[in-house]
Amino acid sequence: MSQQPPDRSSPKKPAARPDASMSLLTNVMDHSLDDGYAEAAARQSEAGVRGLPRTLRAKLGLAAGLVLAAIVVTVGAAQAQVAAPTLAKEREELINRIQKGTGAADKQQQRVDATRDAVGTMQRDALEKHGNDKAELLALLAGSTQVTGPGVKLVVDDAKEAGSGSGGPRGSSSFTDTGRVRDRDMQRIVNGLWASGAEAISVNGQRLTSLSAIRAAGDAILVDNKPLVPPYTVLAVGDGQRLSTAFQDSADGQYLHVLQENYGVRTKISVEHEVTLPPAPSLIVRTAKPQAGAAKADGTDTGKGTS
Repeated sequence: MSQQPPDRSSPKKPAARPDASMSLLTNVMDHSLDDGYAEAAARQSEAGVRGLPRTLRAKLGLAAGLVLAAIVVTVGAAQAQVAAPTLAKEREELINRIQKGTGAADKQQQRVDATRDAVGTMQRDALEKHGNDKAELLALLAGSTQVTGPGVKLVVDDAKEAGSGSGGPRGSSSFTDTGRVRDRDMQRIVNGLWASGAEAISVNGQRLTSLSAIRAAGDAILVDNKPLVPPYTVLAVGDGQRLSTAFQDSADGQYLHVLQENYGVRTKISVEHEVTLPPAPSLIVRTAKPQAGAAKADGTDTGKGTS
């Protein structure tokens, strides 16, 4: 009887899955929830932890808390609604008081201005009355009348980058910015114009007299206690071309040129055929007379007087 030869062929391998090359994606699809989350949920389920309380006492406590919160919100809204008319009334009363105070201050300022103008007019009249043939010259020197004539116009302004300065040789005064025009700069400019032959000067419309003062208050320049803002426009009456040349050649003109070259201070000077300067806003009239017994025994006058 013939025997079947043994089958030595290799066993058949199972067919490969079509998605075998996408094992990572398949794992994500089969296990959408991380194992750690699943284990934590199972532990909470075993311990009896739930999102909402199960016992009656816990439910009553939650309800009481919600009711208390609702009461607090309701009471706050009611108080705000009751207080709103009171606050609105107080605000309206405050606004009315401010408006009345502002109106009273404006009226008082008008009275002050009118009184100042009247006093200035009487002072100018007295100056002209007692000045005799020198009344016009005295009025010019005292700044009591408007002046019109040829002259120069000088505009001085801070440097463009004045807001970013950080001290330096000019940082020893109250201003720390080297590009800022200061009170001492304006003093030198004005004194230089006077020395160069100016007959009358104004700065930003403020007429200067022999008693005018240029000072600083913080970052502002004051002319006769009135603050000015840049650019500073200086008008000077005189022989325009000669005045301009004399000022630029003077030490004060060279000082202004140094400010322009070293610190970026902007300047512009021009000869004008006609400039008009207003009278000084306030005028101080001072008179002098010989003292009693001031003459010497020989009859000569000492020349001393009072002011």
